[in-house]
Amino acid sequence: MKRVVHVVGTGTIGEPLIGLFTDFSDRMGIDEVTFHKRTPLESDRSRIGHLMARGAKLVTDQDRVNSFENMGHTVSYTSEEALERATVVVDCTPAGNQNKEDFYTKLDGPKGFLAQGSEFGFGKPYARGINEESLVAGEDKFVQIVSCNTHNITTLVKTICDEGDGTYCMERGNFVCMRRANDVTQVDKFVPAPSVGKHDDARFGTHHARDAFGVFKTLDQELDLFSSAVKLNTQYMHSIWFQLRLNRDMELDEVTKRLKANHRVATTAKREANLIFSFGRDHGYYGRILSQAVVVLPTLLVRDKREVYGFCFTPQDGNSLLSSVAAALWLMEPDWESVADRLQPIRRWVYREI
Repeated sequence: MKRVVHVVGTGTIGEPLIGLFTDFSDRMGIDEVTFHKRTPLESDRSRIGHLMARGAKLVTDQDRVNSFENMGHTVSYTSEEALERATVVVDCTPAGNQNKEDFYTKLDGPKGFLAQGSEFGFGKPYARGINEESLVAGEDKFVQIVSCNTHNITTLVKTICDEGDGTYCMERGNFVCMRRANDVTQVDKFVPAPSVGKHDDARFGTHHARDAFGVFKTLDQELDLFSSAVKLNTQYMHSIWFQLRLNRDMELDEVTKRLKANHRVATTAKREANLIFSFGRDHGYYGRILSQAVVVLPTLLVRDKREVYGFCFTPQDGNSLLSSVAAALWLMEPDWESVADRLQPIRRWVYREI
């Protein structure tokens, strides 16, 4: 049977995912890539045409077929047809949980379904390099790819605090997520000045720490995490200030060595977001850096041997893209060694240094 990846949505995560799956389909063992676009817009005609020229097949709702064809696009399948024939469905819309209730739970064909960060409760939370061992073949059919900042938080905690024996040397982790206002592809929701977020979770502060807790919970770890958020009037990148309180002494040299030893962590001497963003634009895939975090080495500090401080940048949705591809490949063939082999073509964008 054909291995078909169906992507729902063509936004800041959906579009580069379609590109990744089509560009490297032969190396990843994918026979066909389809994508669902709901609204026919003249302003989207060029990018939709480009995705189709690279091999992806357009899908839309039955009542929108004529509108897309009038724009010059060929519609290969209706939404219902594409869902039934898909091997894996990757939902990149803000309606993942609603789509699960309305459509996905009623389908027998697909092996699994993915949803993106904001869709808490969709399925088991997952981040590449953090909790692969928690996914159970044949059981975890629904997987939530956690948000890009949650990827960053979990990567920092695991890299610096995992003792390798099933324990973590962290007493508490505090994080301030400084979020970009919107993506450079978006024209709305920009803010004119820094806008602070509410602490709407009495235990975790914001959803970033709550979601990170959920990822570690799949590993039977219940960590003390707390996060705050502020939206900045920039389109460059998210950044995070972190403080990790440890239960043992640790020197700065050990912190640095641990970070450099993780091949999914990029380190940098650059302290300006625009320089990191520019590196991704010039050298990344679709402008994305696929590393899990970009740690700014000059900002690292160990206070009283028990508190680790620093800043890091969150790659522009790149870490979510890496996890989405990895989870989709695992759902098709639940063997992590095989997944690692099939991810080789895109490892060039998982940087060690920026």
